[in-house]
Amino acid sequence: MKSRTLGTTELEISSVVFGGNVFGWTLDETESFQMLDACFDHGLTTIDTADVYSRWVPGNSGGESETLIGNWLASNPGRRDKVQIFTKVGMDMGDGNTGLSAHWIREAVENSLSRLKTDYIDLYFSHRFDPETPHEETLGVYKDLLDEGKIRAIGASNFDDDQMTDALKVSSANDLPAYQVLQPEYSLVSRGTFEGPLQRYCIENNIGVVTYFSLAGGFLSGKYRTAEDVKGAARAGLVGKYMQEGGLEVLKALEEIASQKNASMAEIAIAWLLHREGVTAPIASATKSSHLESLVRAADIKLTPEDIETLEVY
Repeated sequence: MKSRTLGTTELEISSVVFGGNVFGWTLDETESFQMLDACFDHGLTTIDTADVYSRWVPGNSGGESETLIGNWLASNPGRRDKVQIFTKVGMDMGDGNTGLSAHWIREAVENSLSRLKTDYIDLYFSHRFDPETPHEETLGVYKDLLDEGKIRAIGASNFDDDQMTDALKVSSANDLPAYQVLQPEYSLVSRGTFEGPLQRYCIENNIGVVTYFSLAGGFLSGKYRTAEDVKGAARAGLVGKYMQEGGLEVLKALEEIASQKNASMAEIAIAWLLHREGVTAPIASATKSSHLESLVRAADIKLTPEDIETLEVY
């Protein structure tokens, strides 16, 4: 798989980033190891996770995904410098452990490093904006962690353009590190958050962009067409929303282009993201080897301007 430079960072990442939220949720340890082995073998060497994954699962407390990735790294000596690990801090981990205060980030990064069984994190994200903590405090502790070599680059997830702009002003005024990467929600059926001012900000400031919910919780694979299809789905509320808001028209367009390209609908949805200005790489998950191979194929699909016009009906 081809690699891409991530904004102003020195990171060379795979053109599709594997979403590690499935580890410890829909994949157990054995299945997770098999998937990580397959990712590595296919050149899909960038893994995205977070401390909070998968706290939403009954019986889990968070950190499960990081732990499984760490166990895999420990069982495969020599692979650490060949993979890029993204993780995040800021979501609620219980017992008041949330947000972007210097105290909590200091504790959280050590927890993540321990679970990942590594001494550095390639890219560390603020998982969401924290209105209770000044940018100066958050960026100040990131500076220390960068200087100590515990993290190698920083990014922001779920920030809007005003929040990114304010953070950059603080960085410039105080000689603090700036966010070099953004992780927004973005897909063919969720375009409004990123397109417009936030997209322009990233392009103008050479901010790397890795998108999440790139397949809209599986909706863009085409497996959800009716209310009956949605019943029992892990993200029933999410995919149900897309169905009600014009998403079925997008599925028709995806089906048309997929047929022309001899590809799956999911492959076309990922390819569309790779053709979007400002997007470095989409994040996508898989629970089967066939799905993983589909992600790899998507990186090589070429879309014409006419194809893109057909797809952008939402």
